[in-house]
Amino acid sequence: MISTLEKEITFRFLKARKKDGFLNVISIFSFIGISLGVAVLIIVMSVMNGFRTELIDKIVGFNAHAVVKPYDKPLITSDKNYTKGTLSNDGEAVIFYKNNTKGILLKGYLENDFKQLAITNNKNFFGSKNLNQKTISIGRDLSNILGLDIGDEVSIVSPVGVQTLIGSLPKQKSFIIISIFESGLSEYDENIAYINLKTLEEFFDKEKDNRFTEYYFKDPKNIEYHKENLMKLFPDAFVYTWADMNSSLFSALKVERNVMFIILSLIIIVAAFNIISGLTILVKNKTKDIAILKSIGVLNKSIVKIFFLVGVIIGSSATIFGIFLGVTFSLYIENFRQFLSSTFNISLFPEEIYFLSKMPSEINPTSIILIAICSITITIIVSIFPAFKAAKLDLIKALKYE
Repeated sequence: MISTLEKEITFRFLKARKKDGFLNVISIFSFIGISLGVAVLIIVMSVMNGFRTELIDKIVGFNAHAVVKPYDKPLITSDKNYTKGTLSNDGEAVIFYKNNTKGILLKGYLENDFKQLAITNNKNFFGSKNLNQKTISIGRDLSNILGLDIGDEVSIVSPVGVQTLIGSLPKQKSFIIISIFESGLSEYDENIAYINLKTLEEFFDKEKDNRFTEYYFKDPKNIEYHKENLMKLFPDAFVYTWADMNSSLFSALKVERNVMFIILSLIIIVAAFNIISGLTILVKNKTKDIAILKSIGVLNKSIVKIFFLVGVIIGSSATIFGIFLGVTFSLYIENFRQFLSSTFNISLFPEEIYFLSKMPSEINPTSIILIAICSITITIIVSIFPAFKAAKLDLIKALKYE
């Protein structure tokens, strides 16, 4: 417990006095350093969490959450929770328009299934959803590259050959563009197009038994749980998820987030070590006061508590202020970005690089609590040494030289 006397002396030592000018400067810099370290750490973590969430939403909004592909026999399951999958198939081909060509991945869906896809039901989908055997739906970036628009006719060439009198020739078929979609990720919008499933199977000479099933879940972020269930239901099939298709990307993001946390934590550590300097100088300046306190019967453990509290109060108040600063900045980071971009005419978050039109931010309470605990723990550790040094001060020598 902390006595009233210990509290009074602690707050007295915290008050600024003119003769403690250098000591006050150190305390101020310690406070600012810890506050900025905590604030920057929260801002960076919030932006990286926001970027990861936005990226997951875009990937999940375009891709199936899980796909089950048969190896050598049709897919059969009796589980009611996993019977309602979307049939699909795909194949690589080349699209021609005038003198322009582009390699693409064709994905086939039945007309009714295509209408239910998330990509066809967002605000960036333009055109018709009636995907019949002579129509095709392409991405925004692909339409820009080839100069295509809704209503244009394109030719698709399949690598599957047709035997003729002069040898094997690749299959070619014409399609009318009925719609243009936009996922927000150029990798998909540039390289993927949709056609009718039956047309795709005829075009690539695929059997119906080779169709794979796509599954969509209410909680796609908990994908490992669903993957385990699917692997139990389909032990003889190949099961993969959106996380598997983008594992390298999210692994890189995770490593980057952890490294940034470690690097930015060093700011807090460096600032916290200023507390050692400040408390050491405070002990030196308060030698006479410490001696007087000891002479009137104040115990060594009370001296330890007093100087320990001084360091903890500085660190804790700096941490709280840093949290307030970081959370406030994270909430309005997009407004701040727009202000800087318009004022200095610079692009701080180019959409073509980051795939996003605005700077994302997601405040994670768990991250904030972890940052606060780390900051206060560091403060507590660095406050121990000066506090014990003050308690070990020799009473006779202190009174003699003071």
